[in-house]
Formats: sequence, structure tokens, C-alpha cells
Amino acid sequence: MDQDFPTDGVEVTVLRVVSDLKQSRHFYKDVLGAQEFREYGGTSAVLKFAGTWLLLVTGGGPTTDKPTVTFAPPLTSEFVSHELTIRVPDCRAAYRILKARGATFLTPPVEYDFEIRCFFQDPDGHLLEISELKAR
Repeated sequence: MDQDFPTDGVEVTVLRVVSDLKQSRHFYKDVLGAQEFREYGGTSAVLKFAGTWLLLVTGGGPTTDKPTVTFAPPLTSEFVSHELTIRVPDCRAAYRILKARGATFLTPPVEYDFEIRCFFQDPDGHLLEISELKAR
């Protein structure tokens, strides 16, 4: 088996295509508490959140290295192809804090057999979840 990947120093970046960079930066920085690392020419921003890199970019057409791919924000907030799950020690407390900062939740926290969770969306409709694993 090839042992060359992943190697030490590998990091993951989550890319979010956004329609309004300023509005999205506000959400991820002021609501979620991410720290901005760098901005590129008004079309993208790199943030660090909970040990993960977040790259916010405005849409764009195909490029030489992705000749048939267009980056675009979600067409609607009702159809989701991915989400960002944030594991928290206390879902209800995180819900209260994020709601006070301006996050709009789909429902209050819902308790299941193994977890307590609730969902909210960023300004473009990207889905986020806070989830508390219940003790067994």
C-alpha cells in the first residue's frame, strides 16, 4: 500500500461559493467566530475556523485546470448537496449564542437517541449543523 498520502502537514480547506463576499465574511467571522487569514482582490477570503480552513469565493467560470466546471452559489436553500457539521459539547448553549449573533435556524435543537442537533444556513443557503453527541 502506498504510504505517501496523506503526509504530515496535509490540511483540508472547505470551499464555499458565495454571492456576496462581504455578507458571507460577516456571517463566518461575526456569527461563527472564524478568524480571517487573508483576502484576495475582493473575490475571495481565507478564514480559519475550529482547525479548518474556509475559503469563501465568488462564482466563476471554467479555467484551464477545470475546463468544464463553473463555481456558483446554491440555486436554492431547499436542496442541499453538502453541509458543514460542527460538533459542540452543548448544542442548546451553542444554539442560544449563535442565534443571538444573528444565525437563523430551521428549528430549535431536536433531541434524538444519540444526539441533539439543529440546522442553520449562511446568507447563500449553505447548510450548517451543530450537533452534540449524547452520552451513552
